[in-house]
Amino acid sequence: MMTYTEISRNKFQSIFLIFIFLLVIIALGYVFSRAYNAPGLLLIAVAFSSVSALVSYFFSDRITLAMSHAVPVDRQSNPDLYRLVENLTIAAGLPVPRIYIIDDTAMNAFATGRDPKHAVICYTSGILQRMSKTELEGVTAHELSHVGNYDIRFMTLVVVLVGIITLLGDWLLRMSIFGGRSRDRDNSNQIFVIAGFVLAILSPIIALLIQLAVSRKREYLADASGALLTRYPEGLASALEKLQKDEEPLEEANKATAHLYIVNPLKGQGSAVGWFASLFNTHPPIEDRIKRLREMNL
Repeated sequence: MMTYTEISRNKFQSIFLIFIFLLVIIALGYVFSRAYNAPGLLLIAVAFSSVSALVSYFFSDRITLAMSHAVPVDRQSNPDLYRLVENLTIAAGLPVPRIYIIDDTAMNAFATGRDPKHAVICYTSGILQRMSKTELEGVTAHELSHVGNYDIRFMTLVVVLVGIITLLGDWLLRMSIFGGRSRDRDNSNQIFVIAGFVLAILSPIIALLIQLAVSRKREYLADASGALLTRYPEGLASALEKLQKDEEPLEEANKATAHLYIVNPLKGQGSAVGWFASLFNTHPPIEDRIKRLREMNL
């Protein structure tokens, strides 16, 4: 069951997010252009960011699937899985997404794409082999909730823009260390150099924290929406228990795609403890997610 409030909020937040990240990119370009008396740096930063964002936005699903070495399946090649997904998408009022499988015995799944018409749900072979039907329905409903609530678009934008800021910040940081030793630099320029250096260091960190915080919040919402879709919270709760016990990391996953999965595919990597360290976790605690599901009254 998709909530129109969340869909509208995600669409608005997507626009707002683009605006904020463009401001950060423009600020980086402006500060470094002033620091090195090179107005062209601002134009280069904006042009690079705009082109990268457009390419990544329209092809992010293909890039993610290629990175994951996923292969497509259809009604003929896997009729049981196709029917399961199709039945739930009919109940959710969504188009049937493309279905892919990663040949890996680790258990996991994710959704990606820029909107419901271009959505993809990807499963590992391990989760298909070791989950019961009701558990797999819970996982699928969770991923369809990401699709229906437009989380996939929002998270795609977050990933793309965080990546752009990280690349841009790294490039400008290297330039400030190795490239800018102008003899005629005055005090005002020195201030911009220092400001640019600090901004280049902090921008990727702040952008990453935003990405991870948003990702954790979306997982809670998708759990609740998925349980409402199946009317059986225990199915997803039981699936999460199995996923929690699975200690095998997913070989095809990496830090760039980890937040997309229903649980952290890197397992021991990136599962920090403590208040500050937990800010860098890609997912909320599974115990808390299971507890919330079992407290739902449907």
